[in-house]
Amino acid sequence: MNPLNALFAEHEQAVWLDFVARGFIAKGELQALVEKDDLRGVTSNPAIFEKAIGHSAEYDDSLKAALDHGDARVIDLYEGLAIADIQAAADVLRRVYDTSEGADGYVSLEVSPYLALDTEETLKEARRLHQAVGRDNLMVKVPATPAGLPAIRQLTAEGISVNITLLFSQSVYEEVANAFIDGLTEFGAKGGDVSKVASVASFFISRIDSLVDKRLDEVGGYEDLKGKVAIANAKLAYQRYKRIFSGAKWDALEAKGAKAQRLLWASTGTKNKAYSDVLYVEELIGKNTVNTMPPATMDAFRDHGRVRATLEENIGEAETVMARLAQAGIDIEAVARQLVEEGVQLFVDAADALLGAVAGKRAALLDHRLDAQSFKFDDALQTATDKAVEAWRASGAIRRLWAHDNTVWTGRDEEKWLGWLRIVEDELERVDLYEKFAEEVRAEGFTDAVVLGMGGSSLGPEVIAATYGHREGYPRLRILDSTDPDEVRAVEAAVNLEKTLFIVASKSGSTLEPNVFRDYFLGRMKDVVGPEKAGSHFVAVTDPGSAMERAAKDDNFRKIFLGVPQIGGRYSVLSAFGLVPAAAAGVEIREFLDSARMMVRSCGPAVPPAANPGVRLGAAMGVAAKEFGRDKITIIASPGIDTFGTWAEQLIAESTGKEGVGIIPVEGEPVGVPAVYGEDRLFVYLRLASQADARQDEAVKILESEAQPVVRIDLDKAEQLPQEFFRFEIATAVAGAVLGINPFDQPDVEASKIETKKLFASAEETGALPAETPIFEDDTVALYADAANAEALRPGEGFEAIVAAHLARVKPCDYVALLAYVERNEAHHAVLQEARLAIRDARQVATCLEFGPRFLHSTGQAYKGGPASGVFLQITADPSADLPIPGRKLGFKTVIAAQARGDFAVLSERKRRALRIHLKGGDVASGVKRVAAAIKAAVG
Repeated sequence: MNPLNALFAEHEQAVWLDFVARGFIAKGELQALVEKDDLRGVTSNPAIFEKAIGHSAEYDDSLKAALDHGDARVIDLYEGLAIADIQAAADVLRRVYDTSEGADGYVSLEVSPYLALDTEETLKEARRLHQAVGRDNLMVKVPATPAGLPAIRQLTAEGISVNITLLFSQSVYEEVANAFIDGLTEFGAKGGDVSKVASVASFFISRIDSLVDKRLDEVGGYEDLKGKVAIANAKLAYQRYKRIFSGAKWDALEAKGAKAQRLLWASTGTKNKAYSDVLYVEELIGKNTVNTMPPATMDAFRDHGRVRATLEENIGEAETVMARLAQAGIDIEAVARQLVEEGVQLFVDAADALLGAVAGKRAALLDHRLDAQSFKFDDALQTATDKAVEAWRASGAIRRLWAHDNTVWTGRDEEKWLGWLRIVEDELERVDLYEKFAEEVRAEGFTDAVVLGMGGSSLGPEVIAATYGHREGYPRLRILDSTDPDEVRAVEAAVNLEKTLFIVASKSGSTLEPNVFRDYFLGRMKDVVGPEKAGSHFVAVTDPGSAMERAAKDDNFRKIFLGVPQIGGRYSVLSAFGLVPAAAAGVEIREFLDSARMMVRSCGPAVPPAANPGVRLGAAMGVAAKEFGRDKITIIASPGIDTFGTWAEQLIAESTGKEGVGIIPVEGEPVGVPAVYGEDRLFVYLRLASQADARQDEAVKILESEAQPVVRIDLDKAEQLPQEFFRFEIATAVAGAVLGINPFDQPDVEASKIETKKLFASAEETGALPAETPIFEDDTVALYADAANAEALRPGEGFEAIVAAHLARVKPCDYVALLAYVERNEAHHAVLQEARLAIRDARQVATCLEFGPRFLHSTGQAYKGGPASGVFLQITADPSADLPIPGRKLGFKTVIAAQARGDFAVLSERKRRALRIHLKGGDVASGVKRVAAAIKAAVG
């Protein structure tokens, strides 16, 4: 008989092992300890699993097998591994359990330490784990926190065996013991078999001495107490155990076969090298207790441990030790509270490391199926980003974000706008609905499907249309999000109305543009196919109860798809607002959502920030802007996915640009040489492997070599773009938190809408918009500015001089935005793109080229509410001809003019540097060329 055997044989103290690992069980080492050393139980915790899973390859085959059958959440991958180990260990110990009639043979599995302060969530988790493991000899571990105590009582009342962990205080131990007795009494009163319920109270030992010894060093004069307090505390706790588990109440339970809740000595590995390596075993040997040892301590005790009944020796001396500790001014209860807090945090830290390791292995095994992300930053930006990421980890911010905790941001109403977090899973439950719709559209023989929307309702579908292309047998997906009469006419001319499906998309149902689009095309469809059939060519996507839903019912639309009110427009691409157009165009919705879900899982609440791609990108965006002035995020993308930036710029600008701060997205600006950039950029390069551009690759490498910060995202194929929708949504939400703003409202967009509605309503009443007085006018242009801007622009010196004076106001780290309220076509874009690049190359500032009114619901928020670093050149025009809107007095010409004026009025009210150029006479192409020539001349 070795010393380990003797503990139970001679003193009825069970030896448990504080360790578990797959190979250890599979190779028979656990069984050997049961047979050789009379091992009677096993405990686990996050730190143990972190060492087992994170620092070995023995779990890799199991992870690979799980992922070979598809993807899985990180938490599910971990639990799959952990539960299998716990089940295997429980099976090894089942004989001990049976022969001891349920007194021993237990394996413990910890409830997530993330839930230590939440009673209800602890209860849910404990019940779930108990059911998932499915072994009678499982003990669920619950911490002795204030939230844990009621959970301990309730679980016991449900007949679940509990290991109470992180006990340091005698008084809290007494509460724990009474909670067990009360729970067991309730279980018995309900007819439960109390003999089937066991519990241990894990009283931690060495951590007490580690902290108290430091305090004694600070106090001085009590050197003789060092190394004695933990043992004294434990001995006195055992005396309380003996008192609690005696008397009438306990005797009644014991008569029914109840087993007393044993004290379990935990943290028995010696941390101070000056102490014996078996100190906390030898000094705590007593009847009906448990000592759970790490492997090294077990080996040491087997080798040279001394066995005698020590637990009830020198109780008076133990009382003296505790009394003198109090005399030294050290409150053991305060020490215990600190150790509980630290213990929870240590387990949280270990869980973070564990889940981070699983996340890393998952990403490696998914390989090219998961879009990769890497960073090339200088030391200062990398260090600051890492610091922000660690702050997110330490505060549990990603878990709080997923739990809809608005204190992640400003504590206003952010929790009302987080429906996008779970929309992918929800929509996967409705895939059949979209597939049925797609088949219906195909069977009807529609040749075109036109989305009539604005902002979040149109930009996502536009990216999907460009990325996925035209699918044979399905309609070609087109987007209309401009009220320019020429653009409306161009869309109509491109389709055969009799074979066209219109998707009217508006979350609120009251947005001006989708409503006038609907009015126009519904009227045209009535002319073409008749009033009775017109509605069958229309589908509505809107939120429940909206005016759009009511109108769609009144007009007998083919279908009405309802959105989720808790999702703002710019976060809606993975909801019906993106999926209905995608389905109509023949995109495989299940594959689309499965791809997105892969990133959802990568960014989930159980993935620690360091391994969480959305958090890392968002932290980099926020830190670069806030701490380094790099508040222009420049999006570079390979051919094939190069429209992604048009969606991302709305998401980023509208979410972050407010309260005088924000990130200005720069989209569609071709990558240049380092000399054309200042020090205000953060570059994000989305590289599509199958269509990579060698010149782009080289240009980005050069930027990296010149210390420009670059985030690189690698996609294996274009169909993986849905992953990026979710990555950027999480990243933008995180960046908003770093910046200290609410990333889900858009106060300055609303200001423009209000101004536009006022102007349009007035025009409908009077027949025209109010007259304006230009600061300059000739045969083809008229210039407008508010008084403050006009004073800075030398209005008497002619068109080119005024443009030059306006651009002369551009300073380093500013940006210039060309806001063109003209038809968005290739010719206009090409001309203005040249002018834009001329500004960038000459002034080394970021440039934006936007077409109105679509940008009003996109970057317009940042332009008005973000940093006052923008210089704006608005371009409006007389269209070639107006286009009447059925049921309205005025046509599209007035709508777009009102929108432009409303936009300009708010820019002026926000004291932005803004100049409006109005092109007269209807020759828009010539006017645009004249503006571009003036810009290029102005910048040399």
